Order: sequence, then structure tokens, then C-alpha cells
Amino acid sequence: MDGIMQSAATGVINSVLAKLAELLRDDYQMHKGMRREITFLKDELSSMNALLERLADIEKPLDPQTREWRNQVREMSYDIEDCVDDYTRQLRLEPQRPSGGGVTGFFLGYVQKVKDLVARREVADQIQELRARVVEAGHRRKRYKIDAAVNSCSTEMVSVDRRLPALYANLSGLVGINGPIDELMKLVGGEEQGIKVVSIVGSGGLGKTTLANQVYRKIAKHLDCHAFVSLSQNPDMGMIFRSMLHQFKKDEYDSTSSCDIERLIEELRDFLKDKRYFIVIDDIWSTQAWKTVKYALPDNACSSRIIVTTRIGTVAKLCSSPYHDLVYEVRMLSEDDSTRLFFRRIFGTEDKCPQQLKEVSTEIIRKCGGLPLAIITIASLLTTKSYTRSEWLKVCNSIGSGLERSCDVEEMNMILSLSYNHLPHHLRTCLLYLSMFPEDYVIKREYLIRRWVAEGFINTHGGRNVEDEGECYFNELINRSLIKPVDFQYDGRVYACQVHDMILDFVVRKAVEENFVTVLTDRKQMMISQDKVHRLSLHCHDQDNRTANPMVTTQVRSLNIFKYSEQMPPLSSFGALRVLDLDGNENLEKLYLEDIGKLFHLRYLRIKGSNIALPEQIGELQFLVIVDLLNCPGLGELPTSIVKLRHLKWLITPPVNLPDGVGNMQALEFLSLMVVDHTTSITLLQELGSLTKLRTLGLEWRISTVHKDKNAYLDNFVSSLNKLGSCSLQYLTIISPWSLDFLFDFWSSPPPHLLQELGIKGWYLSKIPVWMTSLTNLTYLDIEVKVRQETLQILGDFPALQFAKLCSNVAAPEERCLVVSNNGFRCLEKLSFVGWVNMMFEEGAMPVLETLEFQIIANEAQTACGFVPPDLGVRHLLALRNLVVNVHCEGASLEEVEAVEAAIRIATSMLPNHPTPDLRRFLVSEMVT
Repeated sequence: MDGIMQSAATGVINSVLAKLAELLRDDYQMHKGMRREITFLKDELSSMNALLERLADIEKPLDPQTREWRNQVREMSYDIEDCVDDYTRQLRLEPQRPSGGGVTGFFLGYVQKVKDLVARREVADQIQELRARVVEAGHRRKRYKIDAAVNSCSTEMVSVDRRLPALYANLSGLVGINGPIDELMKLVGGEEQGIKVVSIVGSGGLGKTTLANQVYRKIAKHLDCHAFVSLSQNPDMGMIFRSMLHQFKKDEYDSTSSCDIERLIEELRDFLKDKRYFIVIDDIWSTQAWKTVKYALPDNACSSRIIVTTRIGTVAKLCSSPYHDLVYEVRMLSEDDSTRLFFRRIFGTEDKCPQQLKEVSTEIIRKCGGLPLAIITIASLLTTKSYTRSEWLKVCNSIGSGLERSCDVEEMNMILSLSYNHLPHHLRTCLLYLSMFPEDYVIKREYLIRRWVAEGFINTHGGRNVEDEGECYFNELINRSLIKPVDFQYDGRVYACQVHDMILDFVVRKAVEENFVTVLTDRKQMMISQDKVHRLSLHCHDQDNRTANPMVTTQVRSLNIFKYSEQMPPLSSFGALRVLDLDGNENLEKLYLEDIGKLFHLRYLRIKGSNIALPEQIGELQFLVIVDLLNCPGLGELPTSIVKLRHLKWLITPPVNLPDGVGNMQALEFLSLMVVDHTTSITLLQELGSLTKLRTLGLEWRISTVHKDKNAYLDNFVSSLNKLGSCSLQYLTIISPWSLDFLFDFWSSPPPHLLQELGIKGWYLSKIPVWMTSLTNLTYLDIEVKVRQETLQILGDFPALQFAKLCSNVAAPEERCLVVSNNGFRCLEKLSFVGWVNMMFEEGAMPVLETLEFQIIANEAQTACGFVPPDLGVRHLLALRNLVVNVHCEGASLEEVEAVEAAIRIATSMLPNHPTPDLRRFLVSEMVT
């Protein structure tokens, strides 16, 4: 059910409220008493939900009574959801009961009606019991004065700002900071008369404040008008402006003076209107805070400078806008600098580490991942330990487990808490969910978003679908430096992410405190909550792994198993399961999977492993939305019952045959990778065209050119694709070892106007089909085609093309050099070209190209293209940042190969971004002497 929002703060109350509201619609037939009870539950839970959200915003620890009340209400919400889901399933099934005929049919129908009445009575009893629990929770709320406790939290004492120690850091004790200081000094410098804003962005604990303070000290001593102010999550702008005025005017201004914001802004602007000023604004959390500060600081053409620090990428870009090159991203320390900082903190110098501690020190430093705060806190902790390997190993093993506690570790967690507490509730939930994954696990963006969708964490609004909304959540966590990108796609989107070990440590601890996730490993029992388990993640590493102490599994909603254990309880014991992810389960037995058919509430199923076979019972899972079997090599086929899944939206598989009946799956939006071969029925191809919601289709075409029914297959396939193209199709991939010439007449009219990505692989087309020229929204093209000069001209006219991968099998004898002119490919950012022909770039060609991979035929680089030196115009690609050149050495002399490589190096050295070329030699054995 899209749009239902679940939260770590409120449990599943939002989900329950939405489901109760749906039950109250006229679609469901129920007696008045039941409707009245459901209305009561909905109203009471709605009030409690609002209070739970207010409790979640309190940063200080809750008193025991309030915490216990909160936990009980959360647990109650899970029980109510189970009851509602069972009731809803029963109401859906009753109209579908076969009536049958004759005496036998009448008798069976009568028996079924009796069973239905008994089931309804059981549900009614459960609802009465739940009603009593809700009433009691309401009484306890009044008895414990929970609302008063919430209101009193707004008057808590103001503590000392934990950022203060960084303001007084001694430069001689800092490591790896000279280079960043020099870079920032260059950014802040310059002769520009207008105001310049340099943003320093990075996660908490990276040293942004320290870095800004060092630059401030270097510059401020040369100016009379300077100030350093620190904002908070909810800044008192009056206090900030008064602090600025006090620092500017020193004793002339009383910083305790009370003025309204407008008056303070007016006074600041008047004072600064003709002065060159330098201000550091530390720790900005919102764009609104920046807009308020900016309004108070006039652009007076006096070469004034501002440095801001923030954890949020979007805030940094806004502050420095429109000059995004003034955003400085603080990097993790290098391995050498990390080691230097670590040993200096413990031993005072880098060369006094005892030999027996060097190996474990290296592992600790690796786990800290270059995060200065992590290194400092762990090193400080080690100064309190004896210099024995066993003591240091204990600390090393505790990193990432969250079990080792001290005031130093808590100091780092407090900084992480600052970031966490500033997150909106939905992002807190998504961040805590990352505790399900092991350390150093690379999490693909699309995979993570689908998990969030299945859990009900994503609330759609503004017309966006759940995937787009989920990507917004994902990007927000990236921007806040709480997860780090691992790789990027052609369009700049993050492909995958990781969670830094120290941040994961905090997230796991927080998730367990909230009873949001329970994590178990086979090495030791850890993170075991004393409450009911709702999300269980098992990290099994050893072959003879065992599960932890027996636990109640009936309320587990999400189960993640990293490597299958034979000691696992049967799936049938997880009756409330909504999400099942079996990752890396090569030894998964078919017998274990047969119980999947009993998981009636399952919404998400992902299996990663070989020798997997889904049972026919999977067709009983009517709530399934996502089935991901992509990493199941050898799957071969799916059970025929798969077509019964009418709510399935994502079906992700390796190349696999589908059964007839696909037309029943009207909710499908993602289907890949289906196989069309001689076992595929014509009916299936016809049904494919009825999937009007399909946005992504991946297909492997295995119908040979000599197949007796080839024309029937082609006609029906083309007809279905025309229907899909006129509906929702945005991403299409076709792979085939056989001729794809039928693609020339693929789309009659109109072409697929929404198509954004197209892949045609396995068979080389002789030319670009005419219909492709109408794909005005195409941004990604991966095609195997005989590339000629006219091919480049056609592709160069694609108005939105950002990524092109062109693979050409042979070169035309008359075209040994293809020329990329300056009037095409205006949006292309990445190009990969593989083919037995040289490619030359004219001046002004591909103006925004950042990444290029192509080959040079060394012995033809000059003769074929007449370009001397033989860099083939690489010097003209002014936006280039990454370059891979495959140098084909066949028939070339060593001098020719070296001349090409030297020319490429010279050309790249002349480019604005100075990319370092990756030069790769091929067919070296075929060089001539």
C-alpha cells in the first residue's frame, strides 16, 4: 500500500491509521459494532501518534515512565496491524470463495461460511482486547502526565557548546591540515571586489570547524573587521547578530543588548556598508538560516569574504551559489596522516609504537576510515589501556559493535547525535534501517530504495512515485554526509553507498535502543533487544554457524540473512513477515523455501544464491510487491503460479522464461530479464502488450532467423512493444545473439515518447533505425552498430543524450577516421567507443564531455586522420576529467606507439582539468620491429 508511512519514532501507527481508514470505506461489509470499534481505535491512535512524534524530538533521555509508555504504545501498534491485516485478508478472500454446484457444492459452501463466521468472531474478540489495551494506554498517559513531561522539555538547561574545543586547536598538533588550509586560502583570496562565500562541507567530526578556525586566524589578524560565529540547529538569530556586532565594535557594543531582528540587521548593514569584512559562520544547518544571515551582510564591493561550514551539501551549494567551485569538501585523512595522528595522540610521536601493537594499530586505523574524530577518540581511549595486544584487540573488536563505551566514545556519539536529531522523522527511520547491513557492505541505491518501499518508509507527495521519492530520501542522507557514495552513474546519480563504520556503530546502537532492529552474528551474540523482535538481521560468516538463543519469531516483520544457516527456524514460524532478504545463500535448501507460501503478509522477497527454485506456493502471496532474484544464476524458469501476483510491481530476475498469464500482472512496472525463445508462447507475447504500467523492460531475444514461426513471434512482439511505447515505457534493453534487423521497423507511429534509456546488444545493427531520431528524451544509449560518419551525425543530433556506449564490429574501408564535429553531442558527458577505427575530435567538439574511453590504431593515427601530433584532437575536449585510451599496437612500431602515448599526455596536460590518461596497450605481440 503506497503512501503508508512507518517510522522508528512511532512504530507502525501511521501504517495502522491508513489501514483503519481504508477499512472504514464502504467497500468492506461489516456490522455497525465493528465499524464503531475501528473508528474508536483510529481516533485514539491518531492522538497517541502525535504525542509519540513530539517525544521523538526530545534530545535528552526520557524518564523511565515516559519511555515505558512510549514502548508499550509502539508494541501495541504492531499487534493492531497484525489484527487489521488478518481481517483485511479475510474480507478480500470471502468474495472469491468458489460457490460450486450440486449438493456437494452447497455443503462445502455452508461449511466455508461457518468457518468465515468463526474467523470473524475471533477477529472481533481480538479487537475488543486491543480496545481495552488502547483505553488503558490512554489512562496511563493521563496518570503519568506524559503531555506535561513533553512540554517541560523546552526549558532544559543550556549546555556548553561541544564545538568549542575545536576552536582552540593547536596547529602544531594537527595532521593533514596544511594542504587544505592552502587550498582554502586560495579560494578565499583573489582580487574580486564582490563578496565571496567559501563553503566547507563534510560530516560531523571531519574537522570543518578546526579548518575554518585556522584559516580565520591567518586572515583575521590582518583585518580590523572580522567575526567568528557558530549557529545551532535552531539558531537564535538575534544572539548571532549581536555577537557579530560585539566582535566588530568590541567594547563599543553591548552584546547583551536586546533588539529585534530587523533593527539588528539594519545596524549590521549600516556598519558594514563601506568596510572590508571577514566572517566565519560555523555549522549552518538550513538554507533559511543562511538566507537570514546573508540579508544582514551587504555586498559592498570591498572584497569581503565569508567562510561557512555545514554538514549538508545543498546548504553549501546555496551559500556559495552561483560559484560551486567555492565549495570545499573536507576529505578523510590519508592512511599516512591517519597513522601519524593516531600515534601522536598515544605516544606523542610516530615512531614509538611497540612492535607487538603495530598490526592491531593498523586494523584500528583502517576501521576509523580517515575520520579525524574517530581516530582521536579511539586513540584517547587507548591511552587509558595497558600497552598489551590483548587490551588493544578488545578495543579493535568493539569498533563497529557498539559495545565499548566510554566518555570519549560518547563524545563522538554526541556529535553524531547532533546530525541524527536534526533529521526529519522519515530520514531517521531510513538511516536506522541501515543497521540491517553488515560493516563495509556496499548498498546499491535502487536496492535500498526498494527495501524502504517494502517497509513502508516512503510517503509520496507532489505527484512523485515511490522510487523518485525514495531517491530524494537517499540523496538527502548523502548530502548530510551520513552515508558516503561508492560509485556514480553516467548522469551523476549515486550508484551505491556505504556507511562509515563509526557511523554504523552509532546507528546500530540507536536502532537497538529504539527496538527498531535486532542484529545477531555467529561470532557472538550482540545487539539483542529484550523486547519483541520486529526486524532481525543475521550475519552468518562461518560454515558451521549457529543462531543465537531461541527467540520469539512470530512478530518479526523483516528478516535479513547474510548466508544461510541450517540452524535457522523454519520460515513458517515468521508469520508476520513482510520483508525477506536472503543474501549470499549458496547452501539454501529448497525445503526451506517451500515455507514461503505460508508468509501471507510478505511484500518483498529477495534471494541471492545459486541452485534456487521457487515453490509453486509463491502464488498465494497476494501482497507481494517486489521479487528480486537477479543474483540467482541458473534459475531457468519461474513457477507458473507467479502470474497470480496481481499486486507485483517489480520482477527482477536473471534471463528466465515466463509462464503464460503475464497479462494478469497489471501492476507490473519493472520486468527484467525475460527470455523469448522457442518455448515461449505467442500468447505470452500478446499479453506483454497489456502491461500498460510497465516502465522498465529487459528482454533476451532467442528466436533464430530460421525459426519456422519467426514471423508470428516478430509480429506479436513488435505489436506489444508499440503498445508499451505509447504508455509508460522509459527503459528498454534488448539482447540477442540473432539478427535484430526487425528493429528498423520497430515502432510504426508514434515512437516511445517517454523512453530515456535504450540498450541494444549482442547483434550489430547495420545502421541507426530511423525511429530512434525521434527519441527526444533519450539520455542513455548502449548500442552495437556499424559506426560510420553518418552514424555520428545522427547521434549527435539527439538533444538530451548524456551517455553513449558505441560498439562497432568492423570499420568501413573508406572510413578509417571518424570525425566528431563541433555541432553535435552538446549534452554528452560520457562516451565509450569500441571499434576498429580512429576517432578525431574537432575544436569545440563535445563541449561538456567529462569521461571518454576510446581507442587509437597506432599505425594509422597520423595517416588516416592526418592529425599531427597524433592525439586525435583530445586537446579540444575542454571539459574532460577522465580519459581511457586503448592503444592498438597491431602493425605499429614501438616508436609509433610511444609517439601516440606522448601526444596524449601532452594534450591532457594542456586541458583545464589536467586529467591523467589511463593508457592501455593491446595486441602488443603484434607490433612490428
